[in-house]
Amino acid sequence: MKLEALIEKTMYRSRWLLAPIYLGLSLVLLALAIKFFQEIFHLLPHVIEMAEADMVLVVLSLIDIAMVGGLIVMVMMSGYENFVSQLDVDEGEEKLGWLGKMDASSLKMKIAASIVAISSIHLLKVFMNAPNISNDKLLWYVILHLTFVLSAFAMGWLDRITKHSGTGSSQ
Repeated sequence: MKLEALIEKTMYRSRWLLAPIYLGLSLVLLALAIKFFQEIFHLLPHVIEMAEADMVLVVLSLIDIAMVGGLIVMVMMSGYENFVSQLDVDEGEEKLGWLGKMDASSLKMKIAASIVAISSIHLLKVFMNAPNISNDKLLWYVILHLTFVLSAFAMGWLDRITKHSGTGSSQ
């Protein structure tokens, strides 16, 4: 066997090194679910006496956890399908509508949009707690959020340019 063929075959098969990483993300998802229900169990006994603003902050935290969980599922499943192997979903089993349709470019855009959404929720939580946070910290939260927004916009714009010009793959 030629050295070049051996190198190419080794590189191609090394994609399977990603499989345990994507499987590890399912453990992160489990940890996130535990944290989610821990927050619910802390909330329930105090729901009657809790101030509305505090309740909204807890709910925003739960939404934040749910969005991060969705992001993990999207990265785990799409990453596996794009970079390792197609998922074999049995005929009678439920299949996610986007599975198999998200290439690396659309995955990047969905991740960027998810990060902006998660950052928006976090920023809303920060603003609801603004009296307890210094102005310079608030400014840095806004700058960081705007950086995420501008980065997502720039990625989308560059992706659109490369798709329309046909000068590159959208990966």
